[in-house]
Amino acid sequence: MSSPHTPPSPPRRGILLAGAGAAAALAVGAAAPAQARPRPFGRYGSPAARRTPRTLYVHPHGHGDFTSVQAAVTAVAGSGWTLVIAPGTYRETVSVDRSRTEMTWLGAGDGPRDVVIVYDNAAGTPKPDGSGTYGTTGSATTTVRADGFTAHRITFANDFLREEHPEISGTQAVAIKVQGDRSAFHHCRFLGHQDTLYADSNAASLFARQFFSHCHIEGDVDFVFGRASAVFEHCRFRTLNRTDASGAPYGFVFAPSTEADNPHGYLVTRGHVGSDAPDGFYKLARPWVPGSSTTARPMLTVRDTWLGPGIDAVAPYANMRDAHPWQAQRFAEYRNTGPGAHITVPAERPQLTARQARSATRAAWLGDWEPWKTACP
Repeated sequence: MSSPHTPPSPPRRGILLAGAGAAAALAVGAAAPAQARPRPFGRYGSPAARRTPRTLYVHPHGHGDFTSVQAAVTAVAGSGWTLVIAPGTYRETVSVDRSRTEMTWLGAGDGPRDVVIVYDNAAGTPKPDGSGTYGTTGSATTTVRADGFTAHRITFANDFLREEHPEISGTQAVAIKVQGDRSAFHHCRFLGHQDTLYADSNAASLFARQFFSHCHIEGDVDFVFGRASAVFEHCRFRTLNRTDASGAPYGFVFAPSTEADNPHGYLVTRGHVGSDAPDGFYKLARPWVPGSSTTARPMLTVRDTWLGPGIDAVAPYANMRDAHPWQAQRFAEYRNTGPGAHITVPAERPQLTARQARSATRAAWLGDWEPWKTACP
């Protein structure tokens, strides 16, 4: 359902690869052909002139060390490897296990649209071996369990489309699941529908710190979720229009599942929340208390952020389960602007005091780890 002033969205698969605001649909393989570039790895060297001895080059048409990202990951062992990924679309699933620490991925294009890692598994997609379905975690296009992971200028996407698979009821489709401590993403995109970005940890007892800087994240239902201590700085969030939903709410931007012992959940600062959907059709957040972790007490702080008209300003929060009401969790805002930030019912919009806000900073969340000081290579 859309209001008269809301035009229909372009086909979703085209949006995934064309990016926010694209006017025309593109095919999945529509990224600029890497072989057309005289220097497909840009300023990052080549297999003939390696940036460092621990640098590998990925090129979809054979001009690097490997043609797939997973092949490059599998080839290395230990810590401190760098993958330079040439422009192109890599249709594959990728997993970085916990032994491959301090790994860096560099997109060698002009921006994140040039390097796309995408697949289309959903939670309810049957596994090829007949052993069941993938589940939410198994649906992830990319999974990073290792500590110290960093990515620059890469799009992580899951282009599963509900309308193409009416037989599948488990429509969670993760673009990336991040579990490691000290995981940083700079100028990246995260594209999907439900459960796009799973910012989590390797165990409930581990408080994984994550940093997302100048990133674009979009989806419809709970599309930023998990239990990490994650800072989103200068990030843009976009809620999608839906033709399969009969009315509001279409979905929720955040669904944190922070452990009660963790003093830091999700912190959004100096961000922007826009929408393709009718005004007021999205909630800002709802708490997720998984059945596997009933000790969770979700935490979300949104501050100094523009909230567009797509957010329901009167009641921006909702329950996922009535047994865990959002009012009993740790949700707060501070100095937000925009039509979605207008306070009409104060009880529905908990606010930090100025004193509390002084402690709601990236430094407080991330401690001795300062990823914003690392220059973009």
